[in-house]
Amino acid sequence: MAVSDQNITVVLVHGAFAESASWNGVIERLGAGYSVVAAANPLRSLAGDAAYVRDVVRGVGGPVVLAGHSYGGMVITEAAAGEPMVRGLVYVNAFAPETSESAIALSGKFPGSTLADTLVSYPVASGGNEVAIAQDAFRQQFVADVSEDTAALMARTQRPITEQALGEALSTSEPPWKSLPSWFVFGDADRNIPVAAHRFMAERAGARGTREVAGASHAMTMSQPGEVAESIIEAVRGVGAG
Repeated sequence: MAVSDQNITVVLVHGAFAESASWNGVIERLGAGYSVVAAANPLRSLAGDAAYVRDVVRGVGGPVVLAGHSYGGMVITEAAAGEPMVRGLVYVNAFAPETSESAIALSGKFPGSTLADTLVSYPVASGGNEVAIAQDAFRQQFVADVSEDTAALMARTQRPITEQALGEALSTSEPPWKSLPSWFVFGDADRNIPVAAHRFMAERAGARGTREVAGASHAMTMSQPGEVAESIIEAVRGVGAG
């Protein structure tokens, strides 16, 4: 059944080394005309994180467009599988995995990522390790196109992610980007996920819309919120138009 864009809720899912407030600029640019929820992604395991986002979707109780940043793309892909209320997917500098692909595998599929050299890790009580970006490397690695003060604040408020989550593969047998319309927005100066990987994933998904932003960093939700908002608006309108 076709739905109007006024009836669609946008659910935003942040990735590793960020938090839900990283979407604030995007939410401001979407304005009062859009219903928006920014979920707090646990960043503990792909299965558990997706289950949480699925709960958020079901709590909305109506049609949803899911937008994921970075590892959040893994999560929205897993969460959308078999969920009839999800009508479209937006990947923001994000992973759009095929079955059995993990974030680590996709980031290494093409050369260029410098993330591994900037990470610090430490054990967690639940087992294994979690990782964060070293504060002195955060701006250059993650969000080189914002001010030093903004990057320093982001570094201090970043959410670490477990190694388990980064290494866990998509389990659904049919990635929903094969059946749902998708939109991709990414920067060509992303140092976490090589731009070649973004282009590959967008082409593989048969993206309805692709926006590549020259000079934009990995954290485009912060540095290029207008570009991100425009892709989300395109998705909502595209889904609403049927």
